[in-house]
Amino acid sequence: MASVTLKGIKKSYGVTEVIKGVDLTIADGEFTVFVGPSGCGKSTLLRMIAGLEDISAGTLSIGEQVVNDLPPKDRRIAMVFQSYAIFPHMTVRENVAFGLTIAGAPKEEKDAKVAEAARILQMEHLLDRRPSQLSGGQRQRVAIGRAIVRKPAVFLFDEPLSNLDAALRVDMRMELSKLHADLKATMIYVTHDQVEAMTLADKIVVLNAGIVQQVGSPLELYHQPANLFVAGFIGSPKMNFIEVTAARSEDGRAIVSATDTGPISAPVRTSVSAGQKLTLGIRPHHLALTADGPIAGNVRLIERLGHETIISAALPSGYEIVAALAGDVGLTLGQPVRLAPETSELHLFDASGVAV
Repeated sequence: MASVTLKGIKKSYGVTEVIKGVDLTIADGEFTVFVGPSGCGKSTLLRMIAGLEDISAGTLSIGEQVVNDLPPKDRRIAMVFQSYAIFPHMTVRENVAFGLTIAGAPKEEKDAKVAEAARILQMEHLLDRRPSQLSGGQRQRVAIGRAIVRKPAVFLFDEPLSNLDAALRVDMRMELSKLHADLKATMIYVTHDQVEAMTLADKIVVLNAGIVQQVGSPLELYHQPANLFVAGFIGSPKMNFIEVTAARSEDGRAIVSATDTGPISAPVRTSVSAGQKLTLGIRPHHLALTADGPIAGNVRLIERLGHETIISAALPSGYEIVAALAGDVGLTLGQPVRLAPETSELHLFDASGVAV
């Protein structure tokens, strides 16, 4: 296996710059996920690592080797695509062995590597079937098996689960986690689904408009977002944002209030001044129903999920705040409620969107 190092990586199409100087180190054996909205550059960055897109500027290394000018076949990578890219006229066995066949590998070697991949992916019983006889999840396993037999230094996954239904995505996420644990391989995975990112990654790279917004573990990004973009992108349901004004700051906390709230104490990493305009971030799971909470509103929407109830409450200004409440809460539409935030889990951002 190998580490992957990006230094000042840029990509331009004519005068349009889509990747704007990425510096990143992916450790040997690490599962790293690139996440961000559509058009943020995550797939382009992955394709540059694969050698499918030219690098406009910067240096890309796999292990100790600079690979900017190497063709994909010489980069010691294997890529799994969203569309599976398996051959309909071949059996599963032939599809998995395809790369080895092209490379002229002996039959004994091919058979051994295909058998090993089939064992790891629990698809020994599928080897003699054709793709038309497989489910979507089974086809994706075939594509992953074709990558495994190449024994690459780095596995690349480009939104491999987006064609699957919700239940299959959950199953395949578990299989990919087990695969990473078994192979102890360096894996780079692209998705727009932040739940996939949170559940799979050792390290998440959040991208927006070709710029890395934050790099860290899933829980680092959840509990310590660097800016408004990361705070709003990571977490489901999305974080609530309320425009507030600081009254005072002392002992690592700031007292803030808004038209829709009473005074709220929130932790701060830096000092804030009285009268400073800030944005208060509150995750839905960090709100609770209370008799005297500082946030008052009327229930506009109720989603009963069994283990939790998600509500949207309209505040006096018309802004709506979302709360995820434990269990099956007995609320009705239009009912007045008061909500109290868990003050240790609040976030404040300055006028430029940076966490304070």
